[in-house]
Amino acid sequence: MAKHKGKSWHSRLLAAALGVTALAAATSVWTAQADTTGVRSPQAGASAPDGRSQEQVRKVAADIAHASERGPRGVNITIDDGPDPNWTPQVLQLLEDNDVKATFCMVGTQAQAYPDLVKKVVAAGHRLCNHTVSHDTTMDTKSEAYQAKQILDAERMITKASGGVRPQYYRAPGGAFTPYSRKLAASRGMRPLGWNVDSRDFERPGAATMVATVKREITNGPTVLFHDAGGDRSQTLDALREVLPWLRQQGYSFGFPVR
Repeated sequence: MAKHKGKSWHSRLLAAALGVTALAAATSVWTAQADTTGVRSPQAGASAPDGRSQEQVRKVAADIAHASERGPRGVNITIDDGPDPNWTPQVLQLLEDNDVKATFCMVGTQAQAYPDLVKKVVAAGHRLCNHTVSHDTTMDTKSEAYQAKQILDAERMITKASGGVRPQYYRAPGGAFTPYSRKLAASRGMRPLGWNVDSRDFERPGAATMVATVKREITNGPTVLFHDAGGDRSQTLDALREVLPWLRQQGYSFGFPVR
């Protein structure tokens, strides 16, 4: 998977997350124990930042998911990098207008900053995905301690922001998965999530180009990538307005990725 997203936006995210991630290179802050996957994960009964006890989680498969729960004619709309106070509400309204449920891959610092939006996403029936604390697209070159802190801290931040609803998927920034990060996420009940169709909306090539890309590449597989943060997403909204009805007209139904 190509590592393709703009540097300035994610540089700002990395700077904002320094307070969260500074100790990661030296040590893991989690009290951990080895599990059967060989990945060190939090002990049962560890407390969440808000004082609630972490519930037991069901491990899921560690391979990268692409398929849809709706079967071969299902489509998974995925929305990355938010929530954003300007664009996320507009994306939510557009999805509601088209009776579409989507998966929102949220950056931990964004979820922490806009918890009301996280709750709105959940209330609308969409699913949450962990997109790490700071969207570091070089995560696959970093230590396991760093990867663990990015994934597990984001899990807690998103869960707290949502009011207790945990992310069901993990998407590595820019597709920077490692065997370790996949196993760790899966041990926490978050299925690693890829994509088949990249709208490349982060480049803002024009709505018509995005629509053409989705129409051309949807036969590659069901999981389609868009964004609701990281800059002006007006083209994304325009593309979704055309793409969603078109997909339904082609006989596709909208669902969630397999877990």
